[in-house]
This record gives sequence, C-alpha cells and structure tokens, in this order.
Amino acid sequence: MLGLANPLILMSLIAVFFLMVALLQWLWNITIPELFGLKELNYWQAMRLLLIATILFGSSGIWLIN
Repeated sequence: MLGLANPLILMSLIAVFFLMVALLQWLWNITIPELFGLKELNYWQAMRLLLIATILFGSSGIWLIN
C-alpha cells in the first residue's frame, strides 16, 4: 500500500501545480489587461510567473502544504 501511495501523492501534487497555473492565467487574463492595459498571458508564461513567484517569495504563499 505504501508503494502505491507515493506515486499517487506525486501525481496529485503535479495536478495541483498545473491547476494553479491555469488559475493564475485565468485570473491574470480577466483582471490585469483591463486594469493596466497589459497583454494576456498564455499557459507557459503563467507557469514561468508562478515559478518565479515561488522562488522569490517562498512556497508558503502559494502552496497550502507546510
């Protein structure tokens, strides 16, 4: 059972990461272009932005796992 739990947890974390990227992209695209006149983000730009924010500000503000 323990051998099955580790890949399941890993796949869940990866899925949550990709969902958070999609959420960031959606929130950016409905807010920032209208407020500041900036361009919309595509999925890969949103992923890079999320990774940069994680590196700069740490993971506690983005992930709910301590």
